[in-house]
Amino acid sequence: MTQSENTTMMQTVIYTEAFFFLCLIMSFIYLAYNTGFEPHELNRLDIKTAGIFTVVLVVSSLTLHIAEIGYARGKPAMMRGWLIVTIVLGAVFLAGQGTEYVRLMRDNVTLNGSVFGTSFFTLTGFHGLHVLVGLIILSIVLVLAFLRDSKSAIGTVALYWHFVDVVWIFVFTVVYVLPQFTNI
Repeated sequence: MTQSENTTMMQTVIYTEAFFFLCLIMSFIYLAYNTGFEPHELNRLDIKTAGIFTVVLVVSSLTLHIAEIGYARGKPAMMRGWLIVTIVLGAVFLAGQGTEYVRLMRDNVTLNGSVFGTSFFTLTGFHGLHVLVGLIILSIVLVLAFLRDSKSAIGTVALYWHFVDVVWIFVFTVVYVLPQFTNI
């Protein structure tokens, strides 16, 4: 496949995944306003910590962009270095999400415990799965870069990674920020 064909395929994946996440976000909003979430469950969310991990994920898009610049300039060491930083930042984000899950479960907010728990873990869990897939793909690109692969797919993978970051900004806004200003 050519780079153009790879990009077209990735764009198709992103369009379908965007629709999938739109459905999950709209379901979360619908459930929040029509069934109502228990305030004590919403209060268990730690917006400050989630905000820090959001910044970490957004910065990972910047570091991946710098890796792309390294590739475009024919600087493989620069590309590999910034790709490693991107992977580490993505892993830190996932670890933060895992830590929050453990804390919420200790506070009896679970997947099957309430409407909020079900919708929260479904929405954020699917996003976390997409981050994990992105980390696997980025790791494959990194290994190929160390093997001196001259036809890196970093641009195509970057489309996916940036998409996952943008989706998280919407998820973070809907799940963490909006409840602070509305009466769900």
